[in-house]
Amino acid sequence: MGKRIFLLIATNILVMITIGIVLSILPIGNYIQNGQIEFTSLLAFSAVIGFTGAFMSLAMSRWMAKMMMGVKVLKEGDSLTHLERDLVEKVHRLSRAAGLTKMPEVGIYNSPEVNAFATGPSKSKSLVAVSTGLLQTMDEDAVEGVLAHEVAHIANGDMVTMTLLQGVVNTFVVFFARIAAWAVSRFAREDLAPIVHFIAVIIFQIMFSILGSLVVLAYSRYREFHADNGGADLAGKDKMIHALRSLQNYTGRVNNEQASLATLKINNKKASSMLFSSHPDLNERIRRLEAK
Repeated sequence: MGKRIFLLIATNILVMITIGIVLSILPIGNYIQNGQIEFTSLLAFSAVIGFTGAFMSLAMSRWMAKMMMGVKVLKEGDSLTHLERDLVEKVHRLSRAAGLTKMPEVGIYNSPEVNAFATGPSKSKSLVAVSTGLLQTMDEDAVEGVLAHEVAHIANGDMVTMTLLQGVVNTFVVFFARIAAWAVSRFAREDLAPIVHFIAVIIFQIMFSILGSLVVLAYSRYREFHADNGGADLAGKDKMIHALRSLQNYTGRVNNEQASLATLKINNKKASSMLFSSHPDLNERIRRLEAK
């Protein structure tokens, strides 16, 4: 779990630092004038860095997921097995019930993990993918519950909402990291101030990114509850609860190596601390559905 969180934070920081270095040589990066911070310029600078990185990730999300997971996209015109045709039909039926006008791409990735995920830059350009381990392990009702959960993520617009939240968090991380770095550099000798400022920006950006990730992960847990409710509306509460109970048996068969995709999946390994978990406890998810 620590490795997964580290990779998530490190990736986000590297994207922001790279964009920050590029923008620093442009006029928008000149937010320090006569030794003082121009807060309006800094906020604009921070927003460009924060939202550019977030929306770049969103735009590439479906393509990246296919490449990283080795997803085989199932097309209705291709020669599909009975299992593959049934999977496509289920996703499209649930998608129509959710009010989607453009059907998601449907795919399978070869993995023993019992999992599924949904991603894509918009409702009209989305992907629902399931593991071979899930299809080989779960019964038909459980599979339908899982698929309904993933379709609910798409119908709720969770990918875009997560991107907007990440953009806002990134903006404040960049903004406050540079204010703190500027304050620290004021205590250094004039010839060392630029170096101290540069190093301090990186250190504070790492610290504030860790704090910001807690906000993103908290929302990720909330959206899982919301998608469970949506899945219950689409497939039926009993099927959604049955799917979650089935997933409880296979939390050990979850692959978290693709850290950037961990928050997209329906199932995740239990974190040592709920603060750093992208998913709520399965028992709590089931309890809430039963009380619905």
